[in-house]
Amino acid sequence: MLDEKNDNLHDADGEKNQETTVESTSQPQETQQDLTGNDKEDAQDPSKADAQEDDAHTEIDQSNAEDAEDEGNKDRHDIPLLDYHAMSMEKLVEELDKLVSKQRVQAIKTHVEQIKSEFDLKYQDLYEQKKDDFIDDGGNEVDFYYISPAKKKFNEIYGLYREKRNQYYKSLEERLNNNLEVRQQIIEELKGLINVEENINDTYKHFKNLQDRWRNAGPIPRVQYNDVWRTYHHHVERFYDFLDLNRELRDLDFKKNLEEKLKIIEQAEALAGIPDANKAFRELQILHKIWKEDLGPVDREHRENIWDRFSAATKTIHQKRQEYFKNQDEIHEANLVAKQEIIQKIKDIAERPAKNHGGWQKLIKEIEALREEFFNAGRVPYKDNEKTWAEFKGAVRQFNRIKNEYYKSLKKTQHANLEKKMELVKIAEQHKDSEDFEQITPLMKKIQADWKKIGHVPRKYSDKIWNEFKSACNHYFNRLHERKNEHQKEELEAFQKKQDFLDSLKSYKLSGDKEKDLTQIKNFIAEWKSIGRVPRNKKNIESKFNKILDGLFKKLDLGKQKSELIKYGSKVDQLANADNENLIQNERIFIRRKIDEVKSEIRQLENNLEFFNADDNNPIVMDVRKNIEKHHEDLELWKAKLKEIKNISLD
Repeated sequence: MLDEKNDNLHDADGEKNQETTVESTSQPQETQQDLTGNDKEDAQDPSKADAQEDDAHTEIDQSNAEDAEDEGNKDRHDIPLLDYHAMSMEKLVEELDKLVSKQRVQAIKTHVEQIKSEFDLKYQDLYEQKKDDFIDDGGNEVDFYYISPAKKKFNEIYGLYREKRNQYYKSLEERLNNNLEVRQQIIEELKGLINVEENINDTYKHFKNLQDRWRNAGPIPRVQYNDVWRTYHHHVERFYDFLDLNRELRDLDFKKNLEEKLKIIEQAEALAGIPDANKAFRELQILHKIWKEDLGPVDREHRENIWDRFSAATKTIHQKRQEYFKNQDEIHEANLVAKQEIIQKIKDIAERPAKNHGGWQKLIKEIEALREEFFNAGRVPYKDNEKTWAEFKGAVRQFNRIKNEYYKSLKKTQHANLEKKMELVKIAEQHKDSEDFEQITPLMKKIQADWKKIGHVPRKYSDKIWNEFKSACNHYFNRLHERKNEHQKEELEAFQKKQDFLDSLKSYKLSGDKEKDLTQIKNFIAEWKSIGRVPRNKKNIESKFNKILDGLFKKLDLGKQKSELIKYGSKVDQLANADNENLIQNERIFIRRKIDEVKSEIRQLENNLEFFNADDNNPIVMDVRKNIEKHHEDLELWKAKLKEIKNISLD
C-alpha cells in the first residue's frame, strides 16, 4: 500500500513542492486517492463496495501496526482462543498457567483478559453461594471470609503475568522511542537527498543505504506507525521523481518492485482458496506488510492496475471473514436460545422442591448437569452476555435458597438426633465394663436398636460418634463372648462330670432303710446340682438323671408329688444360698404363672365335658376326666412348690 499515485510531487520544470509530514489516515495515500476520487476528474462517490474495501485496509493497517510494535505480537494469532466460558475455575487456572509460563507476555493479552473475565464471573457466583450458606447457618455477614484454593492460585499466576507485562512494556517503550528517533532521522536524511549536489550514482547509493537502515531500524510505537511509514514513503516517492533525470536507475527499481508485487498479488488471490478465513486474513496481513514495508513503487503505467488487483484480493478475503463472523453471530444466537431454555429448566426445578434428602440429592445432580450444559452451550451475543449470566446466576441462587432452607430445617432435626445418639454413647460407655451380663446385655441390645431408629446426624459428627458408640458396644460384647466361651468350657466340663456321675449312679443299690435312702438320694440331687450347667445341646442328660431318680423313688414307694418336691428342694436351697432376691422373685412369678395356666386348662376341660351328651362310661368322657385329674395333681404340686419358695427368707 505505497503512495504510487502521487503524480504531482514534482512538476515538469523540476520545481519542488513544499513538503510536510503526511497526516494520519486510516489507509495509505494511494488508496485515498484511488477510492475517494480526490485527485481524479472522473471519480464517483464512494460506494458500499468502496466502504467495505476501506474497512478491509483499515483493519489490516491497525493489526499490522500492533504487530509492528513488537515481533512477538504476531504470535497471538497462532495461540488458539479456547472456549473459556465452558471451563471450570480449576481448568481456567491451568490454562492461565500454561500461557504465562510458555508464551510471550505481549502475545497473550486477549487470552488472559478472557480467562480473567470468565474466572471472575464463576468465582463471584461461588463466593455469593458460600456467603449465603454461611448466613443460612446463622453466621453474621460482616464475619464472612472465603477464598478458594483456585482463587489463591489464580491470583498468584495473574500477579506474575502483570509483573512480566509491566517489566516488558517498560523496557519496550524505551526501545520503541529510540527506534522512532532513528526512523525520523532517516526520513530527514532522505528529505535532504534531493538537495545534495553530487553524482547521481552516489546519491542513489546513499538512498539504498538509507533503505537498508530503515528496514533494520526496529519497531516503533503503534500509534505513530502508519504516519511514520506514510511520511517515509512520501519522500521515497519524491526521491524517485527526483530520479526522473536518471531513468535507468529508477526504471530498474520500478521493474523489480513490479515483479515482487505481482508475486504478492498472486499469493493474495490464492488465499481465497483457504477454508480457514482467519488464517487467510493473517496471511494477507503479512503480504500487506511486505507490500508496504519492503517494496517500493512501480511505474505509473502499472500502478493503478496492480493496486486494484491487490485491493480486490484483499476485499475477497475481508468479505469471506465477515461471512465467518456472520455465521458466528448466528451460532451465538442459537447458543442464546439454548441457554435460555436451560435457565427455564432450572427455574422449573426450583418450583418443585423435593420432600426428603434423597429427592434433594437427585435435584442437585440435575442442577449440576444443567450448569455443565449451560457452560458448554458456547458463547452468546456480546450484548446479551451480562443479562444471560445474571438470569442464570439468579435461577441457580433461587434453587440454592430453597435447598438451603430445607437443609437448614434438616440440620435442626439432625442436631436433635445428635443429642439422642450422644446419650446412647454415654450409656454404652457407662456399662461397657459391667459384670452384670444378665441385666446389661438386654440394655446394650436395646440401645443398638434405638440407634438405628434415630436417624442422621450432622455429617461432621457422624463418624466420630458412631466410632465411639461402636467401640463401647464392641468392648462390651467382646467381653460377653469371652465370658460365654469360658462358660462353655465350664459347661463341657460339667457335662463330663455329670456323665461320670450318671455312670456311678447306675450301680447304686438301695439299703432298705427308707429314711437313710431318701437322705442319700437328696445328697445325689444336691451333688448333681452343684456340678453346674451343661451346654444347651446336652440338656438331655438331665432327663436321664431324673429317670434314674424316678426309678429310685418308685422303689421307695414315694408318690409323684413328694418325689418332685424332693427334687425341687435342691433348687430351693440354691435360691436361698444365692442371696439374690430377684432370682427368688422371678421363681415365684414363674410358679404363679404355671398355676394360672393349669387352672385355665382345668376350666377348659370341665367346660368341654358339659358339651358331651354321653354317659360316664364313654371313652372320650373317661379320657377327659382322667386328664382333669392329672391337671389337679399338677396344680397341687405347683401350689406345694409355691409354698416352699414362699418359706425362703433372706437375712
